[in-house]
Amino acid sequence: MCLIFCAIVRAEVPTFTIEIRDHLFFPSQLIIPANTKVKLIVINRDATPEEFESYELNREKVIMGGAKAIIFVGPLVPGDYPFFGEFNPKTAQGIIRVEN
Repeated sequence: MCLIFCAIVRAEVPTFTIEIRDHLFFPSQLIIPANTKVKLIVINRDATPEEFESYELNREKVIMGGAKAIIFVGPLVPGDYPFFGEFNPKTAQGIIRVEN
């Protein structure tokens, strides 16, 4: 019974994808719904590692070159939540905008 319930809950989590290319995040602004837990799939298309980091989201995750990572965030109140690449902070920057 838990397997069925857990699968249903997992399927209902909205999923968003962010790519890292040439030490930049694409998209650099991501809009997600307020008061909802979401799943971020971060795909690093570069050959070098990058760290997805956000003080406001309390998240940091190293993503090796050519790899991907899954990061859950939320539920969040409306607002802007900046994130950056720890290894390339001048170029790898973005914002998660939470809207109702």
